[in-house]
Amino acid sequence: MKLAALISGGKDSSFAIYKALQEGHVVTNLVTIKPANEDSYMFHSANIHLTSLISQACGIPLTSQISSGEKEKELDDLKKALSHLKVEGVAVGAIESEYQASRVRHICNELGLIMYAPLWHKDPESLLFEMIECMDIIMVKVAAGGMDESWLGRRFDKKMIADLKELNRKYRVHLAGEGGEYETLVLNAPYYSKKIKLIETKKIWMGDHGVLKVIDAELV
Repeated sequence: MKLAALISGGKDSSFAIYKALQEGHVVTNLVTIKPANEDSYMFHSANIHLTSLISQACGIPLTSQISSGEKEKELDDLKKALSHLKVEGVAVGAIESEYQASRVRHICNELGLIMYAPLWHKDPESLLFEMIECMDIIMVKVAAGGMDESWLGRRFDKKMIADLKELNRKYRVHLAGEGGEYETLVLNAPYYSKKIKLIETKKIWMGDHGVLKVIDAELV
């Protein structure tokens, strides 16, 4: 199946692409929605500008659509981005968010496309272990109980998963960050021909949440 893949630069959308390619699908387009509102209900915003570098790394053309980020109205922006692509389906990285999945499914139905969601309702812990086996992932945004500035820039590994499990036990933080508790950036994946090297970053901490802003990066 020819797929367009929604891409944010984070682990879930990146892993959905990996799964699609593993299962023999062809990803012909990457689609990024850039919300003006950082608290968008639908779309990841942290370091979204790096999706153009990811497009170069994997050799898949990128369609980028600016969005107001307003609840529900931002769905029109997604529909606009998908409407001119010659594909059969749309790959999404949704795991448990019914809000996200139902709205993408609705747009797909309107456009006569199939929603391909290979991570849907999979065990979050198992998914994280699968991800760290094949992708280089760092934490770039945190907004949950028990997470402080030291989490920003951390690489995902077995220790990170153990720490997330502890936060889940104490504060009910979702292991995969599905409730907006954190956001990630994938620096390397099996389908990248080059990996992303961070040249300059800046930690911005705002009392109880923060972001690792990537100022400069390159492919190596």
